[in-house]
Order: sequence, then C-alpha cells, then structure tokens
Amino acid sequence: MDFGAFIQNLLNGLAIASVYAIFALGYTLVFSILGIINFAQGAVFTLGAYFTYTLVVGQFGGTGLLAGLTLFSGTSPFSGNPWSFGLATLIGAVLAGVVAVIVERLAFRPMRARGADPLLALVSSLGVSLVIVNLIQLLVGAEIYTFPADAYGQVRPALSFQIGDRMVVIRTVQIIIFAVSMVMLALLGYVIGRTKVGKALRAVAENPGTASLLGISVDRFVLITFFLSGFLGGLAGTLVGTAFGVAGPYFGITYGLKGLAVIVLGGLGSIPGAVLGGLVIGLAEAFVPADYSAYKDAVAFALLFVILLVRPQGLLGKAAIQKV
Repeated sequence: MDFGAFIQNLLNGLAIASVYAIFALGYTLVFSILGIINFAQGAVFTLGAYFTYTLVVGQFGGTGLLAGLTLFSGTSPFSGNPWSFGLATLIGAVLAGVVAVIVERLAFRPMRARGADPLLALVSSLGVSLVIVNLIQLLVGAEIYTFPADAYGQVRPALSFQIGDRMVVIRTVQIIIFAVSMVMLALLGYVIGRTKVGKALRAVAENPGTASLLGISVDRFVLITFFLSGFLGGLAGTLVGTAFGVAGPYFGITYGLKGLAVIVLGGLGSIPGAVLGGLVIGLAEAFVPADYSAYKDAVAFALLFVILLVRPQGLLGKAAIQKV
C-alpha cells in the first residue's frame, strides 16, 4: 500500500470510527449506571435518522401507512440550509432521546422495581426494539430513503488533494461527520467530568445506594442517562443516514452490533474505552482491501475475538475483582 492509499483509508476510517464511538457511548452510559446492555439502542439509532428525514423531506413513498403523506405544502423549512438542517438534526436527536426515556419506563423501570435479574431487562429491551423496528416498517415501509444532496447547504461534495502519484478524495459529509462527532465527544467529556450532573451520574454509577443516601435522585439520573444515550444514538443515526442513506427500518441493527463490539473491545463501562474501541474497529474496517470489502464485519469481530483472548476485560476495562 502506497502512502496516498494509506492516507485515504485513514481518513475514511476516522469518519466511520467517530460515529461508532458516539453510538457506543450510548451503550456505555446505560451499562455504567445499570450494569445491563440496552438492546433498544439500535432501534433508537434508526428512529433518529427517520425523525430528521421527516423534518427535512416531509414525505414518504413506498408501501407504508404514511405513503403519500406530505407534511409541508412546499419545500421543507429544514432543507437547503446548513443551519436549518442542523436544527432538524438536533430535534431528531432530542426526539430519539425522548423515545429512549420511554423505553426505560417500559422495559427497565418495572424490572428494576421488582429487583428482577438483569438478563430479564435485557430481553425486555430486545422486545421493545423489535416492536419499534416493526412499527417503523408499518408506517414508512422498508424502502431506502436518501437525504437531499443540499442537506448541508451548497457545499462541495468532496475535497481532493494530491499525495505522490495518488489523488486522495474525501467526501465533505465525512468531514462533517467527524467534526460533529468530535464536538459531541468533547461536550460529553466536559459534562461527565466537570459538571454537577456528571458528578452525580458518576456517583450513581459507582454506588446507587450511597448516592441515594447523599440526596441524589437515582431515578432522575437514570432518566438523564437514557436521554443522553438516546440523543447520541439518534445523532449517530442521522450522521450515518446523510452519508449512506436510511437503509430501511433494520439498518440500525448492524450498527447496534458494531456498538456492542466497540464497548466490549474498549472495556465495558469505560467512556475512553468506547472511543478507543470505535477508533480501532473503524480503522480496521477501512483498511480491509476493496476486493474483500464484503468481509469488513468479519474482520472487525475477528479483531475483537483476538484482543479479548489476550485481554478479556477489553483495552481500557478493569479486571473484575472477586471478593471471597
């Protein structure tokens, strides 16, 4: 591989790795508080993309119940302008966060109130995920929807520069995805590390009982955690949708599996681990030769398997201490 090809793959890998990271952080936040995996995160990811698409385009085709419905008499007020599209993306992510809160109320809180085994809550979240995905398919069908070409405004579709004998091309949407992801990672790091809300979340994650005795409302911060998780998932869904299209109701399932791989690789419950895991898997996929691109997923999970054989707790995870 020449240097130009290396730079091309590196840039592609960083773009997708940043999405993996912010999506996996949603898993990590919930796991750090409740100690369980929220399988509905993939469905929330899908909803975020559909919410934003609805605001930007305002109509659906295909065979769903909403086929032919037009929300705007003319052009959507959220299209053709980067600021308007940014607002639509923000609203879509907020709505995804609200759905995540509803999932917590339906699938997790009743189990937690009864002191049920965490495995039952996991299965419950999986059931909610299937309901959401099938509801999406009922409403809008299974067709692929793409965002308008001018969703980010009148920007160049790609940037190119010469490295040696090779022309390196990077899509503008990849730059935007990477920039937005980095901003979100920085904001989340600030919130968790420097604010009172972040300190309270870390206290609840460390010991819910002690946090409650100190006057922290555990239930309220569980809701905040789920909202942040859903917000990040919905944002990631929109970013992926703008780059590759909204590939049907089930397109979040694949990214959900990738998110699980990322947090396991980085270390369950570790926020820096989620970022590092996303970087490793994203770059591993980007450097798969084009002739073997169909095996990208296999390469990522094979890498996960090998690393866990060497370090079962993940790259930045802590080994569990068993008290006897």
